[in-house]
Amino acid sequence: MRQRARARLYVDDDLGDGLTVGLAAAQAHYLRHVMRLAPGDVVALFNGRDGEWHARVDGFGRGWCSLVIERQTREQGAEPDIWLLFAPIKRARLDFLVQKAVELGASRLQPVMTRHTDVKRVNVERLRANAAEAAEQCERTTLPAVDEAQPLTAVMADWPSERRLLLCAEAGSAQPIHDILTAEAVSGSAAVWAILTGPEGGFDPSELDALGKLPFVTPVSLGPRILRAETAALSALVCWQSVLGDWHSDRV
Repeated sequence: MRQRARARLYVDDDLGDGLTVGLAAAQAHYLRHVMRLAPGDVVALFNGRDGEWHARVDGFGRGWCSLVIERQTREQGAEPDIWLLFAPIKRARLDFLVQKAVELGASRLQPVMTRHTDVKRVNVERLRANAAEAAEQCERTTLPAVDEAQPLTAVMADWPSERRLLLCAEAGSAQPIHDILTAEAVSGSAAVWAILTGPEGGFDPSELDALGKLPFVTPVSLGPRILRAETAALSALVCWQSVLGDWHSDRV
C-alpha cells in the first residue's frame, strides 16, 4: 500500500524519477519540527514545470533535508491565463489578497502604484513566499508570476495589446462585469484577460480618463456597493473564473 504524502512543497529543482532534492533550512525545519516527519515519510513536490511527484525523506541534517523522488502523481496541467493587477494595500490585507488570488487561479500578480496608493514600498519576496505557500495548500501545480511593483503608467505603456483589461472602477459608463463576461463567453472569443483594481479611495479621475482611452480597456462595475480593495480584486477573479475560467468542465 502506497504511503500518503504528509506535506506538499514547492521547489525550484527539476523533478523526475530517481532524482534527489535537497531542501534548504526553512523547508527542512518545517518538515522536521513542524510536521514531525522522519526518514521514510512521503512528501509531495511540485515546481510549476514537471507536475507533482512523491518523494521520500532520505535524511535530515543541520539545516537541510534530502528527498529521493519516487513517482509522478500528477502531470503538469494547463491553467487559465488571467492576470491580476492591483494597487498595494497594507501588509496583512495584502498577504490575504495574494493568498486568495493564488487559490482563485491568478496566473500573474502585478502590484501597480497609482496616485492614491498609500503603500510606498512592496516586499515582493514576501508576496512570492505567500504565493508559494498558497499554491502548496490549494494543490496547484503552477506558481503564479509575482512582479515587482511598477507605476500604473509604466505598466500601461508596456501593455501587450492582445490582452484585454477589465478595469474595476466606480465609473458611470461601466457595465456590470457579469454582462461583459457573459457576452464574451457567448461570442466564443479566445481573448486573454487581465483585471485591474485600484487603491482605497479609488483611482484618480485623470487615471480613469487615461485608462478609458486605451483600446484594450473595458470598464466594469462590481455592483452597487463600494468594495474594499482586496474584496474588489477577489470578487472580479471569482466572476471571471465562473464565466471564462476553469470552473467549467469545458474550459481550461
